[in-house]
Amino acid sequence: MHSFGHGRTGLHNAEIRDHHRCGAIHHRPLRGSSADGAARALSRTGIRDDLSNPMAKTVHTMLRILDEPSSTDFYRRAFGLGVADRFAFDDFTLVYLRGQESDFELELTVNHGRTAPYALGDGYGHLAVVVDDLDAEHARLSKEGLQPKPIKEFIREGTLMARFFFVEDPDGYKIEVMQKHGRYR
Repeated sequence: MHSFGHGRTGLHNAEIRDHHRCGAIHHRPLRGSSADGAARALSRTGIRDDLSNPMAKTVHTMLRILDEPSSTDFYRRAFGLGVADRFAFDDFTLVYLRGQESDFELELTVNHGRTAPYALGDGYGHLAVVVDDLDAEHARLSKEGLQPKPIKEFIREGTLMARFFFVEDPDGYKIEVMQKHGRYR
């Protein structure tokens, strides 16, 4: 686990620095078993997953950013995310953003002294959020000057699967804004 401050367990500063500059630190996976051997579900890959005994709760995703004020302003205006915590270290700063709808956080990492934009590469996909009224949200983001892309629809086997649009943050990360519908809730 790598959380910081406020009674949470943490990593040594060198490990934190390496994690935020180079990527994830590898830990042994947690293991556990259900007391009653309980409910198993067959996943899409055919592997049986034990859903009765969750092993982990997703708590955040991390993005490397250049400019903290412009990024925090974007996420506040676009998605109502506010600064939940901020931790300054010698070489970098961690900023945790959270909304009222969820405890899941967006961790913004600012590496001090960096001026060149990050190369997002071809591995990054996108973050996704759901909203009650996609058209109203698209209009609101347009009014905010955040330049959302056009609304699109996925139709699968003649049925609406998803309705969505994308918007980009100041560092070029894509965020998918989806209408609450079906599996996306």
